[in-house]
Amino acid sequence: MKHRIGRVETQIQREVDDILLKDVNDPRVQGVTITGINLTGDLQEATLYFSILSDDEKKIAEAQKGLDKATGLIRSKVGQRIKLFKTPELHFEQDKSVQYGAHIDQLLADMKKKQ
Repeated sequence: MKHRIGRVETQIQREVDDILLKDVNDPRVQGVTITGINLTGDLQEATLYFSILSDDEKKIAEAQKGLDKATGLIRSKVGQRIKLFKTPELHFEQDKSVQYGAHIDQLLADMKKKQ
């Protein structure tokens, strides 16, 4: 069963990336990249993690609002493209791992300078 969940996660991620590129015309979601997805075991809910190139909190909040607004369209398009009994509910969250990695790199660089 875990193997199937992984395949469905990968397929949903591909489709959402394609939908964001081609079908969503909201300028707030331009440059948004889906970095990961976490699907529940019963395939009913999916949390999609996104990142954008900007570190500006205002742009991140705008991207979150744009994704929340487009959730219905994205879910319906995913349902058309992937044949599942029920299309999962989609929830978007910012992926903070990129920022965390940059912070760790900065700390390491600071330590090297002190030596």
